[in-house]
Amino acid sequence: MTDNGSAHGANTPVWPLPSFYFKVSVTHVGDMSCSEVSGLEMESDTIEYRVGDGSAFTKLRMPNLKKPCDITLKKGIFKDDKAMWNWINKAKLNTIQRETVTISLCDESGNPVNTWEVVNAWPKKITVESFKADGNSAAIETLILAHEGIQIVL
Repeated sequence: MTDNGSAHGANTPVWPLPSFYFKVSVTHVGDMSCSEVSGLEMESDTIEYRVGDGSAFTKLRMPNLKKPCDITLKKGIFKDDKAMWNWINKAKLNTIQRETVTISLCDESGNPVNTWEVVNAWPKKITVESFKADGNSAAIETLILAHEGIQIVL
C-alpha cells in the first residue's frame, strides 16, 4: 500500500471524478449547457436455451442483441435558443437528422477525462417543465434522445 492509502499506486487518483462538471455537444446542432444527463446505459437482451440432450435442469443464458436506452438531457431555456426545437421539427415521417452526441465528464481544469459518444441520436421527445408563479427556479426543457448505441472514446 502506498502513502496515500491507495493500493493502486502513487500516481493514481484516490477520489472519483465529481459528476457535476460535464459537457454535452451535438454535431450540427452545437454545444448545450445541460443541468442533468441521464440514461448512459446499455443492456443486452438474453437468449435462454436448453440443450435437448443435456442433463442440466437449467437453461443456458447467452447475450443477444444490445438494446440502447433513451438518453435524457435537461437544460435551461435561454432567450432565442431554439436549436433543440429546430432539430426535432426536422422530423418528416420516418426521416430525421441523426447526430452524434458527445458527453464528456471533465476534471477540475475542464479537460474531458471520460467521453461517451451516442451514435445516430435523434430527438424523440421534448418537454418544457411547468411554469409556477410562486417559484424561483430556472425554466427547464427536457429532451429525450433515441439512439443506436453508446461508445466510450478514450
